[in-house]
Amino acid sequence: MSDEPQSWAPRDSSGAGASPGNDRPTASGEQPGKPGEPGRKPGRKARPRRTGWRRAIPTWRMTLGTLAGLVVLLGAGIFAAYRLVDIPAANASATAQSNVYLYSDGSVIARDGDVNREKVKLSQVPPTVQHAVLAAEDRDFYSDDRAVDVKAMIRAGWNTVTGKGKQGGSTITQQYVKNYYLGQERTVLRKAKEAIIAVKLNREETKDQIFEGYLNTSYFGRNAYGIQAAAQAYYGKNVEELTTAEGAYLASLLNAPSAYDVVAHPDNRPAAQRRWNYVLGGMVKERWLTAAERATTRFPTPGEAKPPNGLSGQRGYIVQAVEDYLNRRGILDPKTLATGGYRITTTLDKAKQDAFVTAVTDNVMSKTSSDRDADRNVRVGGASIVPETGKVVALYGGIDYTKQYVSNATRRDYQVGSVFKPFVLTSAVVNDSTTQDGRRITPNTVYDGTNKRTVVGVQGSTDYAPANEDDVDYGDITVRIATDKSVNSVYAQMAQDVGPAKVRETAIALGIPADTPDLTAAPSIALGTANASVLDMAEAYATLADHGRHGGHVLVEKVTKDGAEIELPERTTEQAVSREAADTTTAVLRSVVEGGTGTAAQTVGRPAVGKTGTAEEDRAAWFAGYTPDLASVVAVMGQNPDTGAQTPLYGALGLARVNGGGVPAETWAAYTEAALRSSPVQEFELQTAPGSDEGDELLVDENADGGTDPSSSSAPDTSPDATPGTTPGGSTPPTPGTSAGRNTGGNTSGDTTGGADEGAVSVPDGNGQGLPGTDRP
Repeated sequence: MSDEPQSWAPRDSSGAGASPGNDRPTASGEQPGKPGEPGRKPGRKARPRRTGWRRAIPTWRMTLGTLAGLVVLLGAGIFAAYRLVDIPAANASATAQSNVYLYSDGSVIARDGDVNREKVKLSQVPPTVQHAVLAAEDRDFYSDDRAVDVKAMIRAGWNTVTGKGKQGGSTITQQYVKNYYLGQERTVLRKAKEAIIAVKLNREETKDQIFEGYLNTSYFGRNAYGIQAAAQAYYGKNVEELTTAEGAYLASLLNAPSAYDVVAHPDNRPAAQRRWNYVLGGMVKERWLTAAERATTRFPTPGEAKPPNGLSGQRGYIVQAVEDYLNRRGILDPKTLATGGYRITTTLDKAKQDAFVTAVTDNVMSKTSSDRDADRNVRVGGASIVPETGKVVALYGGIDYTKQYVSNATRRDYQVGSVFKPFVLTSAVVNDSTTQDGRRITPNTVYDGTNKRTVVGVQGSTDYAPANEDDVDYGDITVRIATDKSVNSVYAQMAQDVGPAKVRETAIALGIPADTPDLTAAPSIALGTANASVLDMAEAYATLADHGRHGGHVLVEKVTKDGAEIELPERTTEQAVSREAADTTTAVLRSVVEGGTGTAAQTVGRPAVGKTGTAEEDRAAWFAGYTPDLASVVAVMGQNPDTGAQTPLYGALGLARVNGGGVPAETWAAYTEAALRSSPVQEFELQTAPGSDEGDELLVDENADGGTDPSSSSAPDTSPDATPGTTPGGSTPPTPGTSAGRNTGGNTSGDTTGGADEGAVSVPDGNGQGLPGTDRP
C-alpha cells in the first residue's frame, strides 16, 4: 500500500458534474429518468406526449371512468326516484261514474253523470272478450312478470323528444297507470313516473286486479269509458252478452277509438277490419280461439251512435222518482247516490212505459193548440201498478223533464177530487158503519142526494152543504147510484156517518201517505180535498184490486255498485182492509164504467172498474181504475207555465170543461188496452159483503129506534128548496122490503163527457155561508 496520500474530488450533490453517457443503474435497477421524472422499467420506452388535437380526445381510461360514474349516478337516481315516487291516489276522472237507471229488461233509461262509465268485475267480462283485449294490447301480460316494456318506453320517449308523434307499445300495466293514476299528457317525466309506478303496482296488485282496472278505465270512443259503457254504446247490450266478434271489435278500438268507428267513419272500415283481423289472429296464435271458430266469425258492424242519454223526456222524471224512492226507504241517501257508480234496475216495463207516453200524446197533447191560451197550462200525470206485486210498470211525469221540471206523477199539490170517494164506501164496510138511524151502510143504502143539502151529525147541522155537479138535485138514491153519478151530497153525509177519522184511517191503510197535505178528518174528506199524488192514488187503487192486500208500491228491484249487490228491503203484504170491503167497492166501481161517469173507459175492451174526479175550480181532472191485473191513474192538471200557479182547465183542449170522464178516462183506456194487449182477459173474482149486490132487497134494521135518520131519504128536508109535504128531491122513498132500483135518482147533468161528475163544495165559514173559491174539491 502506498503511503502517498489519496486526493478525491468532492461529489457534486446536485449531479451537475455527471458526465453524459455515464449513467449508472440505480439500486433498484431502474434507469434514471429526466430530472423531475420517475425512473423507467428496463426496456420500456417513454410514452410520447399528446400534442395538438389529440389532447382534446379523452383516453379510454377516462371514458370508462366516466361511463362507470354515469351508471352509478343513474342507478342512484333510479333508486332515489323509486323511493321518493309513491303510488298516487286515483285521478278524479278515472273514478268518476254515472248512475245508470234501467228498465226491468235491462235496457237503459238514463244516466245522470257527466262521465259515461260503469265499472264491472273482471268475472263479468266473458273470457273471449278478455282474450281479445290481451291479443290486441299485451299478449304476454299474464306470462311476463315485467311491468314495463323498456324498449317500447325508450322508443316512445325518444320519439316524443324528437317530435315524431304518438307511439304505443306500453304494457297493460303501464296503460292502466296512465289512465288511473296520471294523465294523458305525453312528456318524458310522465313516462318515467309511469314506469316507476307500474313496477310498484305490479308488486302490490294481482294481474287480475290490474287487468280489471284497465278494462274499466280505457277509452273506447263514443264517450264510453270502460268495457261496459262501450258494450252499450256500440251494441246496446251489457258486457256479459258480448260475442267473440264484438269483443274483438271493441278491443280494436283501443288502438284508435275514433278512427276505427266504422259508423262514424265508413271510409275507415278497411283499416278497422284489418285491426279486427289482427286481434282474432292473435287469439288463434295464443290458442285462445280455434281456427275453426275464427273461420266462422264475421265482422260485427256496431249500431248507430246514439245521442247522450240525458234526462230529457220521461227520463228525468223517472230518475227523480227513483232517487226519492231510494231515499225514503233508507236504501241510498242523495249524498251517497251522488258518488256515482250505481246500477239501478227499476220495475218499469219499457213497453208499458212507451204505451203510456203514446196514450197521453194521442188523447191529450195532440189536442192542444197554440191558438188556445188554456192549452199552455195543460199538464198530465200518470202511474200504473201491478196489484199482485206492487210493481210500478209505468210512470208519466210530463211532456219533458227539461221543460217541465216538476213530475206530475209524484207531486202532492193538486186535490184528488172524487176519486177519493171509493175509500169512504170501503171504510163503511170495514167498520160495519150505519146511518144515524141505525141502517147498515151498503151499496144499496138510500141517501138524500139533494143539491147543497146540509150534512147532519149527531149534534145536528154541521153547516157544511156541498153542491152537486151542475147543482143537480138527485133526491133519494142508493149509494151505488150516488157513486155512478158522483153525488157529493150523499158522500159527504156518508163520511159523517162512518166517521171522518175512520175514513182517513182507511185511506192510509189502502196506501195514501199519512202526511198527505189536507188529508183532514172532516166530512169534506169524502170529496177529495186531500192532495195525494197520482202514484199515491194508483197504490191505493191497486190495494182494492188486490182484494184489500197492501204492501206498498215497488219502483226498484235491484241495485249494484262495482258488481256488488246492495240489499233491498223485502216487500211484505198485509190485509189492510177486509176482502169483503175491497171487493164490495170494486163491484160498485164496475157500474161507474158500465153506466156512470166513467163510460169512456169501456173502450179498454175487458172487465174494468174506475172512478172519475175533478178538483176544485176544474184545476185537475182524474180517472182512477183497474182491471184484475193492472191499476192505473191518469190526471190532467192546469198550471201556468210562467208563474207556476194552478189554473182552471176551462176551454182547454177545445172543451168547455175537462172532467174525469173525458180525456183522463179515454187516456186510461187507451193505455190499459195497449199495456194488456198481449195478456189474457181476466175476470174479477169478488166476495162482496152481504146485502151489497145489485138488486138486493133493502131492509130497515129492526133494531133501529124508529126515529128519523137525518142522512136517510125519509128524514125531513131542511134545505131551503124543499117543498112542504114532499120528500127531498120530490121522489117517494122506497118501501121497506122492496127492491131499490138502479134508476131511482133524479135527472142527469147532460154532461157530454160521460155524465154528471162531482160538483161544487161549499165549505162553511163559521156562519153557514160558503167561502168563495172552494166550490169544486
